[in-house]
Amino acid sequence: MKPLPDRFKQDVPKVKNIFSPLVAAAIAAVVNFPLWRASAIAQSGFKLEGSNVIVKYYKAVIQPPFRGVLATMFGMTWARAAIFFGSDVGKDYFTSKGYSGTVAYTVPPLLLGTFVQVANQPLVRATITIQDPSCELRNTTQALIHVYKQRGIRGLFHGLTPAVLKTVPKYIVAVAVKDYMEDNLPEADPNSKYGVLVRSAVKSVAAGIAGAALTNPLDVIRNE
Repeated sequence: MKPLPDRFKQDVPKVKNIFSPLVAAAIAAVVNFPLWRASAIAQSGFKLEGSNVIVKYYKAVIQPPFRGVLATMFGMTWARAAIFFGSDVGKDYFTSKGYSGTVAYTVPPLLLGTFVQVANQPLVRATITIQDPSCELRNTTQALIHVYKQRGIRGLFHGLTPAVLKTVPKYIVAVAVKDYMEDNLPEADPNSKYGVLVRSAVKSVAAGIAGAALTNPLDVIRNE
């Protein structure tokens, strides 16, 4: 097969690899679950028994039962992978159509973040509910059924507004910071795996801190 002439190469879109963001999102979900659980318990006002902060922290982060683990990790994994992968593809699409950097950086995570949060809200509602130490429901499925029986479909989407207001700006900021760092950080030596990993880590940490810091108040409102 003959190669394409040079004048056509610029119109051929690059095929993005979803494997990397999917694996990264899965690892992040596994590592972050204990901290997410502690945050959900604290922000939702659930009561923990303990004579001091250390004991309460132990009960929130380390002590079983870890209810909703698989459901939470699944929700985190597909959501983050979809947003970061889709935002990367969307940025390239809008850029190729001549749109400004602002549009290319913000519209894809805006649309994807909204879709992902709406789709994930029943799962979020159920998994946060069963983090209450006094909750008698044992798993996410029971929580979904319980909420539906008590409050119907609307109950499953209760808290969606602050969730969208929290999640969408978070990922817009995170993606924008990641892309800004990508464009402005010095290039790493391609022959140095350590240098490439450090550069990637700097981008990820900067994006994560910026997104979380700016939207944490809405996270509290959602959980409450």
